[in-house]
Amino acid sequence: MAKKLANYFFRTPEEVGLDNYLVLVVSLLIFVVGFLGTLINILLDFDLKITLITMVPTILVIPFYLYIRLKHNFLYSKYLLLIFSILVINGQWIVNFGSYGPILFLFIIAESYILLVFEKAESIFFSIVIFINVSILFYLEYRYPGIFGYYENERLRIIDLYTGIMIYLLLSVFLLKFAIKYYVNQKDRAQNADKLKSNFLANMSHEIRTPMNGILGFASLIKDSDLPKDVQNRYIEIIEKSGVRLLNIINDIIDISKIESGIAVAEISESNINEQMEYIYTFFKPEVENKGIKLILNNYLPVNESIIETDQEKIFAILTNLIKNAVKYSEKGFIEFGCSKKGRFLEFYVKDTGVGIPQEKHETIFERFVQVDSDGKMTKQGSGLGLAITKAYVELLGGKIWLESNPGKGSVFYFTIPHKMVDNEGINVKNDKNKEMNESKYPKLNILIVEDDEPSAILLSTVLNQYAKKIEVVNSGIQAVETCMKDSTIDLVLMDIQLPLMNGYEATRKIREFNSDVIIIGQTAFGFSDDRIDAIKAGCNNYISKPVIKDQLLAMIFSYFKIN
Repeated sequence: MAKKLANYFFRTPEEVGLDNYLVLVVSLLIFVVGFLGTLINILLDFDLKITLITMVPTILVIPFYLYIRLKHNFLYSKYLLLIFSILVINGQWIVNFGSYGPILFLFIIAESYILLVFEKAESIFFSIVIFINVSILFYLEYRYPGIFGYYENERLRIIDLYTGIMIYLLLSVFLLKFAIKYYVNQKDRAQNADKLKSNFLANMSHEIRTPMNGILGFASLIKDSDLPKDVQNRYIEIIEKSGVRLLNIINDIIDISKIESGIAVAEISESNINEQMEYIYTFFKPEVENKGIKLILNNYLPVNESIIETDQEKIFAILTNLIKNAVKYSEKGFIEFGCSKKGRFLEFYVKDTGVGIPQEKHETIFERFVQVDSDGKMTKQGSGLGLAITKAYVELLGGKIWLESNPGKGSVFYFTIPHKMVDNEGINVKNDKNKEMNESKYPKLNILIVEDDEPSAILLSTVLNQYAKKIEVVNSGIQAVETCMKDSTIDLVLMDIQLPLMNGYEATRKIREFNSDVIIIGQTAFGFSDDRIDAIKAGCNNYISKPVIKDQLLAMIFSYFKIN
């Protein structure tokens, strides 16, 4: 009950930050202390001005507290609260008998507040202000004895000092206990995070080395020319699967890095949800059925409501992560996924008959580096980042994610995204254009490959050979610019970004100074969303991240070249 009341009045330090939390706490405590001080002054029958100097600030602090609690406007609140407190303390000092009364202890409380809430430079500045303030007040009393008056008798002074000190002592104990508890909690969280990261790094070492073992091991076996064809094909399939697994791990690490650094953004475009769901169904069907599990797609979206504005890549990533988890943790039964419209949102679900998740793990399952099965152990392969990435992407798109699950009874993951319709006329025009492109034939091209990594250059040359009239390879940005200046017949430039002497961005800018027609596709192994923006700004027509997938590259190239 006490915890619920505390959360209602102050929120939590994790939600608003320690300094903002203390602003709320201290402002409410000023009210409590002021109320008690006013009550004591009335009971001790002090002058009206002494009672008023305690009562007025007590009343004024109420709207201040309500404003920052309801509006969550913390920007200047901690400064205003400190200035307000110093003014009140000075007023109390003047009317409440100066150093003879209990007000000196309020300066100590104010200093504690400064040390807890403000950063180093601000803390030093305000501490000096308090020091100067107290020194001036004591100097005035030293220079002009009795300037702030005296108590009527010594008993009254003792009672006032006792009650004041008791209140301030309790206040100090509360603030210090809270600060200690908060910092201990933060220390525990940091140690837990370090432990999770250590487990993550150990797991990553295993997850990266395992597919690398498959790639390098079976690549060396393929060198044996006496291997039967079917055995070679099986080894090649293992290498491909190991490569995909390794790429998935790298993608997870890149995605969580984008999320952690705040550069993950939603790239909104026209997206056909029905087509995307059908593609995912087709993509996973062989893998699911190979495990003896049935894959079911339930899609309740009418055609006219299925094309919306959203980030289709993130929708694909969310559904893929959830279905991959369902496949990983299911050994029999079925996996079902679908989508339906609920008000202004689309609600997706992925249901499985796997091991299930204990109730106490329903929150932690979405944290970074966490993997749990039915008994809470880390037993399945994977980075432990998939659900953390999924949750971040769902929230980035303006939705929410939750689950229903019990051990041994499977799990159902739900998530929502806003349903923003696209104009039908625009859809039809775009579909007609795509149809025209798909039915077209493609010419032989003069291609320049700018790549300083020899295996990457060989791969690109091999992939593009059948579509090329001529392929030329250079390994620096300077050579790329010189080649384009000498040969105006080049149709396509595949421009690596990380190049020696002159990088791909600079080379592209220089090429655009004399050739605005050549198609330039940037390519990099970095894989961050900013790279695409930088490539387009530099003058690239498009951008693709490594490892380059053959079908994606060809589709991108074909979109620019058609026979007249």
